[in-house]
Amino acid sequence: MTITADKFCRLNVAVIGGGIGGLASAIALRRSGHVVTIYEQCYQIRDAGASISFPANGTKWLDEWGVDITLGKPTSIQKQIRHDLETGDVQDVLEISNYTERWGYEHYNFYRKDMHRMLLEAAIGPGEGKPATLKLDHSCKTLDLEKGSITFRNETTVQHDIIIGADGIGSSVRQALGIVPERRRATSTCYHCVIRAIEVHRLGFPEMAGNSALEYWGQGLQKIVYSACRSGDIQSFYLFFPLSSTDSEQDTESWDGGGTHEELLRSFPKLDPRLRTLLSHSVDIHPWRLFEHLPYARWQWDRTCIMGDAAHPMLPDQSQGACQAIEDAAALGIIFSQEYSFSSNISAGLQLYENIRKPRATKVQAASARARKNLSERIGFSSQLNSKLYSVESENEKLTIEEINGYNMKEHIASQANVAYRNPG
Repeated sequence: MTITADKFCRLNVAVIGGGIGGLASAIALRRSGHVVTIYEQCYQIRDAGASISFPANGTKWLDEWGVDITLGKPTSIQKQIRHDLETGDVQDVLEISNYTERWGYEHYNFYRKDMHRMLLEAAIGPGEGKPATLKLDHSCKTLDLEKGSITFRNETTVQHDIIIGADGIGSSVRQALGIVPERRRATSTCYHCVIRAIEVHRLGFPEMAGNSALEYWGQGLQKIVYSACRSGDIQSFYLFFPLSSTDSEQDTESWDGGGTHEELLRSFPKLDPRLRTLLSHSVDIHPWRLFEHLPYARWQWDRTCIMGDAAHPMLPDQSQGACQAIEDAAALGIIFSQEYSFSSNISAGLQLYENIRKPRATKVQAASARARKNLSERIGFSSQLNSKLYSVESENEKLTIEEINGYNMKEHIASQANVAYRNPG
């Protein structure tokens, strides 16, 4: 099944799941010389709406992989602004106009649909390495972890050298690994929706359209996050508010259900009139039930691993869910590249992957939970020591922009690789 040249083996890789993490894994591993097949459970690739904030620790890998970012129609983020919830008055501004000069890469906002299409093209289109193969209508039914075989609900069975579970919060691969999630309902819930910039202008609020900013109304458990995406053509809303006794007890973390304008505004009886008007004309309204997940004890066994939301689901308050999945993919691509010998010792490589990625992703999970209650814990604001609004739970534990964007994964892997190969367990 493998083609060996010296210590490098061209692996036959299965990626279970065709979301952001799965596509990123396919990109990284095809570029490292492997043959990748993506198995997606849906009949067609679905692209849910809403925006994705994508800082430099994510865009650096898109750049390294040669992804055509123009396909994602990004909007550059130049500042973070805090507003009073009721009046809209500006309370604080964090200027990040020198962001690219400082960190080497842009902070982008993507419309999720556009980002997905961009990554799909990079995974299965022309480029370095053999293009990945995408197979739809392949929902994982059972896995044989020792043999590396996968049986799908369409009764197809395949065998691969390595299996990557990128199948999200309800991961079948995680279940096969015997990992039982521990989670609890978050203290708040969320709705997301969008409005076109042309409609914002029509309603008489040109100052609210196309801004290169992440804007926040309110703080704590009740806040609204507003930003532009799709090259400024779409404005995206995330509305967070406290969980109440009347909130649905639906035991799902899906964000594909429907919602109404009345539901959007019910929890914000006193709101900046501009936002109230925009929300009343918004579209693609969907609820998003939020859960806090405790870290899993492990992410891998033998030739199988999990990544992205399957490995470290997190609250959205640090805007790091997508970027942490991208970092997972980057780590797999580096570890199983020709620079190292882990392609001929898969279990040792996956143990190194867990050792490298798990502590960092776990810290981001914890920081995201803190930022749910306190906006000053958010990356960027957490370094704004002179702000009158600044307050964090712990100076030692807070997550900073320096820690996120200044991290050198390649050096980290290089420092641990020899030890990991000698001690695969």
